[in-house]
Order: sequence, then C-alpha cells, then structure tokens
Amino acid sequence: MKFTLSWLKEHLETDATLDQIVERLTMIGLEVEEVTDRAARLAPFKIAKVVSAEQHPNADRLRVLKVDTGSGELLQVVCGAPNARAGLVGVLGKPGDYVPGLDVTLSVGKIRDVESFGMMCSERELELSDEHNGIIDLPEDAPIGMPFAEYMGLGDPVIEIGLTPNRPDCTAVYGIARDLAAAGLGKLKERKHLQIRGSFPCPTKVVLDFGDTPALCKAFGLRLVKGVKNGPSPKWLQDRLVAIGLRPINTLVDITNYMTFDQGRPLHVFDAAKVTGNLVVRRGRAGEEIQGLNGKTYQVDDSICVIADDKGLESLGGILGGEHSGCDETTVDVLIESALWDENGIARTGRKLGVNTDARYRFERGVDPDFMLPGLEMATQMVLDLCGGTPSEVVSVGQVPDTSRIIEFPYREVKRLTGLDLPVPEINLILKSLGFWISGSGETVRVAPPSWRPDIEGKADLAEEVVRIVGLDRVAPTPLPRGGSVGARVLTASQIRRSRARRTLAARGMDEAVTWSFIAKAHAEAFGGGAPELELANPISADMSQMRPSLLPGLIAAAQRNADRGYADVALFEVGQVFLTAREDGQRMVVAGVRRGTAKLSGNGRHWSGSAGSVDVFDAKADAEAVLAAAGAPVDKLQVFTDAPGWFHPGRSGAFKLGPKQTLAVFGEVHPRTLGLMDVAGPLVAFEIYLDAIPEPKAKPTRSKGALDIADLMPVRRDFAFVVDKDLSADKLLKAARGAEKTLIADVNLFDIYEGQGVGEGKKSLAIDVTLQPKDRTLTDEEIDAVAKKIVAAVEKATGGTLRG
Repeated sequence: MKFTLSWLKEHLETDATLDQIVERLTMIGLEVEEVTDRAARLAPFKIAKVVSAEQHPNADRLRVLKVDTGSGELLQVVCGAPNARAGLVGVLGKPGDYVPGLDVTLSVGKIRDVESFGMMCSERELELSDEHNGIIDLPEDAPIGMPFAEYMGLGDPVIEIGLTPNRPDCTAVYGIARDLAAAGLGKLKERKHLQIRGSFPCPTKVVLDFGDTPALCKAFGLRLVKGVKNGPSPKWLQDRLVAIGLRPINTLVDITNYMTFDQGRPLHVFDAAKVTGNLVVRRGRAGEEIQGLNGKTYQVDDSICVIADDKGLESLGGILGGEHSGCDETTVDVLIESALWDENGIARTGRKLGVNTDARYRFERGVDPDFMLPGLEMATQMVLDLCGGTPSEVVSVGQVPDTSRIIEFPYREVKRLTGLDLPVPEINLILKSLGFWISGSGETVRVAPPSWRPDIEGKADLAEEVVRIVGLDRVAPTPLPRGGSVGARVLTASQIRRSRARRTLAARGMDEAVTWSFIAKAHAEAFGGGAPELELANPISADMSQMRPSLLPGLIAAAQRNADRGYADVALFEVGQVFLTAREDGQRMVVAGVRRGTAKLSGNGRHWSGSAGSVDVFDAKADAEAVLAAAGAPVDKLQVFTDAPGWFHPGRSGAFKLGPKQTLAVFGEVHPRTLGLMDVAGPLVAFEIYLDAIPEPKAKPTRSKGALDIADLMPVRRDFAFVVDKDLSADKLLKAARGAEKTLIADVNLFDIYEGQGVGEGKKSLAIDVTLQPKDRTLTDEEIDAVAKKIVAAVEKATGGTLRG
C-alpha cells in the first residue's frame, strides 16, 4: 500500500514530521517497508531551454541542440526526439547524472562523430510516466536553471507499508489516517456524507441472477451521469497516481483509481453508449470469453462472476473491466458501479485467471459493506466536479449484509493478556477513536466493532487493538521461568529420527529438497494415490490438484528439472508427510530420495582415472539401509523381499521388512513406464522409508554406554560355495549361515555369484565369506570344522542347496 505524505495529511490534521509518522506507523502494526523521496532522485536534473536545433550531419533522425542551462553556458546535446526544436523548454541531464528510467549514468560521448554533453529527458526516463515518444515539453515561462523536482512539486515523500491480510481497512489512506489519529498523532478529518439527488431514473437496470447457486455478488449499486466531458484528469490527481506507480488514463478512470486508494472502495465505470440493454450479474458460461482492459483475453466458466449485457460480457465482477465498454475521451454518458462481491469468489477467480488488480486485492480481503452506497455518492460528486454532467437516481439491488455484532468486553482482559494496567477512560478513548461503539458501565461493557473491521471477533482482539495503539514498547519484558533441574528430552522420537535421517543422507552426498505437497492427478494415480477424497477443492493450478501419496513424484520431477538445466547427476532427498487417506491416520512421515545419472556415493561424472557408472538398485538399497540404521531400526533382523510397489522396476527393486507384513522401506530402479508418464529420462533409482513404521527400541535401564567389548584374538575366515535354485534370494542363504552358530559367527558376506557350466541348469552358485571371532581362547581345527558343518547343515535345511564340490 503506497501513499504520499501530503495525501495522508488531507485526512489527518497533524504537525508530526515524516520520521515521527513512519515510526508510529510501524509501532501500530502498519510496518513501513520503504520511504521514497523522488525529489532526491531527480535533484541533478534542471530546467533548460533549447536555443537552436540543427540537423545532425550524419543522421537523418538526429538533431544537434544548443541548450541554455541558465548558468550562462551553452551545452551541445545530440537528441533524437521528434519534438526537439528551437525554443523548447525541457529537462536536462548532464554528464555524471544518474538516469533512473534507463539505469545509466550519463557521460560525455560521441553520437555519429558529434560530441554530446548530456541528454534532454523524457518522462519515462525520469520515471514520471510511460511516455517516451518525445522529451518533456514545459511551458515557456518555466524558470531556466531551476531544479525540475522543485518546479514539479515532487518533494512529497512516498510511504509504502506492508499490510497483513486482516487489515482491509488500511488499504485506504483514510483508514491509515484513522489509525494514526487514534494513536495520538493528529486529528482525523471526518469525511463528508453526501447524498446527491438524481434528476431522472437510471435507464439501465441491474439483475442479480445466480439461480439456486450461491450468490457471488451480495449487492450492486449503479448510477448514470449524463453529459460528462472526459479527458485528462487534473494535475493534482495525476500527480497522486503517478507517485504511487499508477498511470493516469482519463478523468473517469482516474477517479475510480483514486477512490480505490483513498477510501478503499474499488469502483468501475462503463461507457453507457457501449452497454446494450440492462446489466446482468451472473456466473460465467463455458465458451464465453472477455477481453480485459489490460488487453488480454480470458476464458470464463461457472465458477467466475461476470457482468453481462444483451450482447455479451462487459466485466469480470470485482476484478477487471472489459475493453469493449471502457471509458475514453469520447465518453459522454457514464455508468458508475459500486458493488459488494463474495470474497472467496474473487480470490478463486483471481487465482484461476492469474489476474492481480488493486480491486481484487481489496475485495478478497473484504471492503466496508456499509460504504458501498456512500462510496458511490462520493465518486459521483468527483465526476460532477471534474467532468460535469447530470446524475440519475441510484439503482440498488441485493442486500448489504448486516455486520453488526456485540462483544462482551471485561476491561481486565487488557491487563491479563498484555500486562498493561490502563485506566478505563484511556481504553474507551482508544476504541472510540478506532470507530468502536461502547455501551454500558462497570467492569464489563458491550462493544460493537465498526463495519470496516471484519477481523474483530472477540475480547482478545479488542485487547490487541488497545495495546497496539498504546504501543508495544510499553509492555514490560517478562523473563520466562527457569526450571530448577535439567529438563527432560525435548525432541520426540519422530523428530530425532528425522534429524538423523537428514544427517545420514547429507553425509552420503545427497542434497535436501522441499517439494509441493500436491501433485498432478495422473502422477498421484501412478504412485498409488488419486482417491477422490484427496483431491483439492481449490487447487492453485490444474497440475497440482491431488495431495501426494508419495514423496517420489516431486523428487523425480525436481531431478529432471536439474537435468534440463545441465545438472544431470543429482542426488536429492526429502523428509515430509504423504497422504494415503483423508483421515488423520492416513498421513505418514516418510524419508525419500532419488539418485540420477552417475550420482553414486563413490562420485559422479567423468574422470581421467575412470568415469563413474550409472546408479543402480544397490545404491538405493544402501541409502535406505543407512537411514534405517541411523533411525534405530533393528537392521540385523531386516529381511529383503522382492514385492516392491508397481512404480519400481520388477527384478530391480525390493523392500525391507520385519516379517511379511511390516514394511519399513522400499527401494529400486524406477519403472520405465513411470518415467515415461512423468516425461523423465533415466537412469534413476529411488527409495522411501516409512519412519512411523520403525518400532520403538526397548527402554534401557540406564542412558550410559556399556563397556567397550573388543576381542583380542585373531578372527578366522572360511569360504563356502553353495549350489542353490536360480530364483533363490541370497539374503535367505546369508541369514541361515549367520544363525548357525551365533556365539562365534561375527559376519557373513556374499562375494560371488556364478551361473553356467558346472552348476546345472536352473541353478546358481553363491559363495560366502564367514568370519568366526573367538572370545576367550583360540579355536582348534576340530572346533572350526564343527562350526563349518553347522553352517552347511543350516544352509541346506533353509535353502535346499548343497555344498559345491
């Protein structure tokens, strides 16, 4: 929200300085983001007169000007503006001056072999408007040598504040002045309550036609003013709009923009000659379209509120007018509209069409409903004052909603919630200054918020208003109480697991990503989601309509976006929630990751010593196993199953489980069909770990670590090769060997897989390395052979395999 200091003082009678106003605005919750002094930016530029304008010897469209700077010197300036001529009074920039509209600092230069010692400036080059077809042409009596900013009265600071969504009243300069007056920084100038008598009935009627559907327009006021003379608006009005970044168009349009910022009441004007029949406010229909005043064409549907006449659409209700019925210099009769729109409908339409306007900004936050018709009267008076004409009677349809509500307010709430012990008269004065109505006496009173404060709902809001105006700097700081002992563990088990997962994956060379919680429906269905109850009622875009059933779609898409920008070898992970059902127990905390290209743990890309290979299922398995170990899962009891979800490649994927039904993680290469659906190129592997499924570890009697147990005897290693069925999982064999003698077997590793001649058809050979770790004495050959026999027997029993000869 932008406004100038002089604009504010039109509504606020005050002697406060700019610094005092800026400080107080921030203190009362209207944080000042920037104060711009245009005069300081344009200080170097001065008024100068063109004494002569000769044709450039080497360019048809250039002229060589002799410019009088007012200090007795003539400067030579090369200029290409079509209006450059002898006798023109304009604005001169000298070498060393910074031109804000061009973002350049002037210097002496040669243009087609002719030296130029500056430039004559256009309005766009000085950021006064978008006009750039010619240089600034001032009146002949403009004083030569005078600073241009001083001549134009640009020494009016522009203040920009950042508004929170709950303060629609301060989208108006008048509302900001009201808050400052309540804070003791001056006196509010009450606005006049006008009621203009119409000379004739308004010939254009208005119909609200929403049938059985919820109304997207609550009330609508309309008035015709005949015989207006439209043209450029007065300089004071143009200056106000230019100062806050708006482009003056014509008087009628500028009045609506002025009312939007001055009073927080967006309006719209139709050229009555271009409106056929009556106006109908209704929902849009499929196939209809409208060309907006911004030159863009928009397709509408039945979720969008439109204003139409007998020939078609004339406006997007409350957001953007149509080009067909817009007012220009030929407008003689004007229809002035002031309406109340449904806030949710405005927000939905703006997001769907991608339209951001000052009207939408205010309507979706909620304008003052009681000011709908008074705002129409005020705008009518401005039209009569600046354009003349004869007004009609007002046509009003719909019903302005009743916003009155009573709040029981105990004065003690101020002290209870804020710590400030304020006298009752001071509290009453603050609330009344803000427009609140107070009734009753004693410790508790009845308070009615004004119509322009939809955010006030309870007694806590009233206490906040009081302390906001009094000043938060008056609230005494109170230290938090200290406990007498060391506190218990602060983080939950889930938080600890998430933190450890992040550390582990980061240490494995992966980068953390944060993706959207909603994805395209086709992607959700490909990853086991897409249920109707998980579809968003109001998605931000068509390809983000479903809550994600998995983290992988977002990560896979992110990996592809990196690849499209030249970073093909990426390793990404994310920790977040997935949504399987709409119920609370349908949400799961998941850790997921993807590796693409050659992004292996050992390194990626090309290297003189040998390029890295492409990622494979074992990279994803290693990542998942590392996270499970860090999260406290019983890794020694995990089993690897091959029943991974359908979005993984069969035969190149798996699942870590504790028994057949308790899945802790899935991993593998992503199925080519899934990659094709998402328009992603491989190779790409992924994993997902379900943190909530990891069982809680058993409570230990003490938090201290046990004694370090390291054997001082040399380990013994023996190799075994077993012939087993070709489709047997190696994990089953390893588990059987590991359990043959738990007191001595320290580790079992698979080091060779062989298929072919010598092992038989449908068979394969699995070679394992078994480490025996004695603890109290060196093992004899007989004891080692006995353990070996146990291993062979256990493997044969579990797998049906035989020791390879």
